[in-house]
Amino acid sequence: MKKSAAMTQKRVVIIGGGFAGLNAAKSLASLPIEITLIDRNNYHLFQPLLYQVATAGLSSVDIARPIRHILKKHRNIEVLMADVERIDPAGKKIHMKEDDLDFDYLILAPGSHYNYFKHPEWAKDAPSLKTIPDALKIRRKVLTAFERAEMEENPDLRQACLNFVVVGGGPTGVELAGSIAELAHHTLSEDFRRINPASARILLVEAGPRILGPFDEFLADKARVRLQSMGVEVLEKKMVEDVSSRGVRIDGEFIPSDTVLWCAGVLASPLLTSLGVELDRGGRVPVNPDLSVKDHRDIFVLGDAAQFLQDGQALPGLAPVAIQQGRHLGKIIASRLKGEAEAPPFRYFDKGSMATVGKGFAVAKVRKWETAGFRGWLLWVFVHIMYLVGFQNRAMVLFQWAWQYFSFDRGARVITQDLPPDS
Repeated sequence: MKKSAAMTQKRVVIIGGGFAGLNAAKSLASLPIEITLIDRNNYHLFQPLLYQVATAGLSSVDIARPIRHILKKHRNIEVLMADVERIDPAGKKIHMKEDDLDFDYLILAPGSHYNYFKHPEWAKDAPSLKTIPDALKIRRKVLTAFERAEMEENPDLRQACLNFVVVGGGPTGVELAGSIAELAHHTLSEDFRRINPASARILLVEAGPRILGPFDEFLADKARVRLQSMGVEVLEKKMVEDVSSRGVRIDGEFIPSDTVLWCAGVLASPLLTSLGVELDRGGRVPVNPDLSVKDHRDIFVLGDAAQFLQDGQALPGLAPVAIQQGRHLGKIIASRLKGEAEAPPFRYFDKGSMATVGKGFAVAKVRKWETAGFRGWLLWVFVHIMYLVGFQNRAMVLFQWAWQYFSFDRGARVITQDLPPDS
C-alpha cells in the first residue's frame, strides 16, 4: 500500500467517511490524483436521524449507506475499512493497525464522541448516541424497560423501570426525549396489560440556563412548552452529580432509573492528539482560514474535529458546516495542484438551525426567519430528506414518517441481544 517512487500522482488521504470526509472526496474526485478514504465502518451514517433508530422509528439501514457504493463511480477513490492509530505529520505518514500509508495531503474528519466530564465510568450506565451500535443499544434498553415494568410486582421498582432520564438539552437530547414521550404515550399505549406506558416519567436534564442553548430564546421556550405538553419534565440549571445502575443523582436528589441516556457535550477524536499541536477544551484542532493546521500546510481538519473561528465564534459541529467545509477544501486543494491562485478562505454560509420536538412540531431559524410548529416540522422533513444519501433511503424514510404521522406506529420495535464479540 506504500506509494512507490515511480508514482507521479499526488495522494490525498481522508480519514473519516462522515459528511466532511465524504464531501471532500467527491469534490476532489475529478482531479488526476489518488484518493484514499479510511473509516472504521464501511458505511456513511446520517447522524441527525440516529435518535429515531434509538426510539424504534427507523431501521438502521434507513439512515446508512455503504461508502463504497456512494463513491463507486469515482475510479481514483480507494476506500479502506480500517482504524488509524496515529499520524506522523513530519514523515507525512499515517499508521494503521494493518499497514502504513504515505500522503501528500491529509484531510482529518474523524468526528467526535460524547464528553462525560471526567467521569468515563458513567458511560457503562448512561450510553450515548453517536453510532448505530449506540442506537441499537439504547433502543433495546428503552423497550426492555417497559417489558421489565410489565413483570415487576414492586411498585417502586416498577416506577424505576418507567423513569427515563435524558442528560443534555441540545438538539439530540430534545429530540430523543420527545421521541421517548411519543413512544410511551402513543405507540405503546395499548400494547401492555399490567402497566400503563403513559405513566412513564421522562426527564430532560440541562446544566445550562436553558435547553437548545445555540437557538434563540424564543425558539427554546417554544420547544420547552412543547416538551412539557408531551409529558416531559424539563430540568434546567441542574447538574448531574452521579450515575449508577440504580439511577442518577441531580443536584442532591436521587432519581431511581433503569434508563439514563447521555447527550451532553462532545469531545473530538483522540486521534488528533498525535498531531502534536495544541487542542482546545473539546479536543478540537484550531485551524487556519484555509482549514489547515498551524505549521502543517498540507494537513487539514474538518467538521467536529476542527475549531474554526468565524467572526470571533467557533462554528458548531453541525452537518451543514461539515458539508460546506468538505466541498470548499476540494477547491483549495485543486487550486494548489493546478498552480492557480488559491481559493479564498473558508466561510460558512448559515442556512439555519432546526430541531424537531415530536410528531408535527419543530423549531427552526433560517437567517432572520423563525418558526415553531407544523411549518417548522415540514421544513425539517424537507431538509433532512435532501441530506440523506441515496434515493432508496429518502423514499423509505419519507414513507416511514408519513405512516408514523397518521398512526404513531413504529415498526422497528424488535428487541435484539448483543452479538458475540467475534460475530
